Amino acid sequence: MRGEIPTYTARYEIIATLAPNYPITWLTSIAKVHRSGYYKWLNRQDHLDMKDQEDKALKELIVKIHLEYKMFGYPRIKEMLKERGFLVNHKKVYRLMCELQIQSIIRKKRRSHIGKPSRIFENLLDRQFQNRVFNEAFVTDITYISTPDGFRYLSVIQDLYNNEIVAWKLSKRNDVQLVLDTIALLKEKRNVFGCILHSDQGYQYTSHDYIKELAHLGIHGSHSRKGNCHDNACVESFFSHFKSECVYLNVFETDIELHELIENYIYFYNYQRFQKKLSHLAPIEYRCQMAA
Repeated sequence: MRGEIPTYTARYEIIATLAPNYPITWLTSIAKVHRSGYYKWLNRQDHLDMKDQEDKALKELIVKIHLEYKMFGYPRIKEMLKERGFLVNHKKVYRLMCELQIQSIIRKKRRSHIGKPSRIFENLLDRQFQNRVFNEAFVTDITYISTPDGFRYLSVIQDLYNNEIVAWKLSKRNDVQLVLDTIALLKEKRNVFGCILHSDQGYQYTSHDYIKELAHLGIHGSHSRKGNCHDNACVESFFSHFKSECVYLNVFETDIELHELIENYIYFYNYQRFQKKLSHLAPIEYRCQMAA
């Protein structure tokens, strides 16, 4: 019985695998396909890869908007994307949200006497990130990481003096406890009394438990303006480097592998990755040199 003839797509995939070692003319001749057809298929694959990268970036931004505005559905998220320079069709936003399995949370009406309003701190930093002294001002935020087993959430606290990541915590849940655990790690390493801790207005950072913990430790809370990522640009910049230099370049299957990957990168970032504004020194190298 004769074997089944491979499809054109299957033959193109085999050619692409062998192309680095053999002439394309020879491979297309053996596969009985036209070179022009192979190159058209190859260009289409490049286009699809680029589209996948664009969708990946959009998904990250959609999740970030969703975490801050959980009541927003796809029409309002589309408008938020437009404000940030992404002109995306509402159907695409809806599709990406379905793939991410996220949707708006319907707000329930509450009586006015139930609960107390969350507290919003004054923006004590006001984007004055430069010329800070050691242990004076910290910034914090949470980013998400997509894994084979769902999302994981990384919370970090960064010292504005030298951009050092002082504390970090990884969790399956993006909740207040994740933030409190990160602050506990900061307290173990630094004397936090009288310092500033700046964040966005995410629900974790306006919760009663968070406000109470800052007061207990003598930390001055500070909040970005609503929906303004530039007010917390330093930690946003760290997350951008972390994802492009670490997450997107590595494969991890388990939480243990991801934890080790993060640990190694933050060590590299703190001890080895030089920064121009730190006189081409790494954060801890700069701190030690200035203290000498």
